[in-house]
Amino acid sequence: MSHKVTLIAGDGIGPEVTRATVRILEATGVKFDWEPFDVGAEAFEKHNEYIPKAAIESIERTGVGLKGPVTTPVGGGFPSINVALRKKFELYANFRPIKNLPHIPTRYPDVDLIIVRENTESLYSGIEHEVVPGVVESLKIITEKASTRIAKFTFAYARKHGRKKVHAIHKANIMKLSDGLFLRCCRDIAKGYPEVTYAEHIVDNTCMQLVMNPYQYDMLVMENLYGDIISDLCAAFVGGLGFVPSANLGDQCAIFEAVHGSAPDIAGKNLANPTALLRSALLMLRHLGEFDAATKIESGLEQVYRHPEKLTRDTGGKAGTSEFADSVIEAMSLSPTVAAQP
Repeated sequence: MSHKVTLIAGDGIGPEVTRATVRILEATGVKFDWEPFDVGAEAFEKHNEYIPKAAIESIERTGVGLKGPVTTPVGGGFPSINVALRKKFELYANFRPIKNLPHIPTRYPDVDLIIVRENTESLYSGIEHEVVPGVVESLKIITEKASTRIAKFTFAYARKHGRKKVHAIHKANIMKLSDGLFLRCCRDIAKGYPEVTYAEHIVDNTCMQLVMNPYQYDMLVMENLYGDIISDLCAAFVGGLGFVPSANLGDQCAIFEAVHGSAPDIAGKNLANPTALLRSALLMLRHLGEFDAATKIESGLEQVYRHPEKLTRDTGGKAGTSEFADSVIEAMSLSPTVAAQP
């Protein structure tokens, strides 16, 4: 069986980390039928579209996308490609597991958190306008439909995978209607999962509690803006955005992506670390039902991280992007086959 996957390499270091990730994926023996597309500024130069219609049609057809980093202009220019894709395909759940890798020094070893972020509304709805010169209004949209949907996703995942606790993160002490609605939906869904402990924390207190003791949390579910901030905060527990995977999941399709920047200053120099995109690809493999292949890569990746000399320079090693991929592939070939569980 061959899996059709839409491939968006991105820009900056995107093409390099994507090539490395694709090589590692193909080394598992799993067959892929890649459908590559440009998006963003490069796509606009070629097609006069930031997200070409052909790319949209490809994702609709394959139902699965793997995406490298894409530059988003700050304070102007074209809208975020990431946000546009999430809205277009109703990718309502942003799923961000936070787990340590060997060798990467952090303040907190053995972190195991999952951040679930509602991906389609809140302030990221992009509904804003200038009321009068010098006054801009942005609208925060929270709906019962989206809040219930993300709560169901979170608790269903917790039940299936044996997670013990879910915290709903909010600011309902101030935003009593919008965040209050989000909490009511979470409470209603929690009643159907008595084996999962449910709790609520205010978002600012959550940031403090995470920094003091991340081990008190298991799964955290929250609206869009809070999720954007807290997922990046939690990435620091395991070394930064260069080490964490991300999945955007909907009922009809899913896009797996690296969430770090495009790092144009090191693009084309064989210096980029492909770990974040590779770990996102592991989520993709499990989504596709290729559990053994995912376990094989994960084992190889962890073996490489136990040998600092095989790592890229950002982690103290001397390897380039392609050499890092070579080392993972070699480690995969030496790793014993372990039966993987969905």
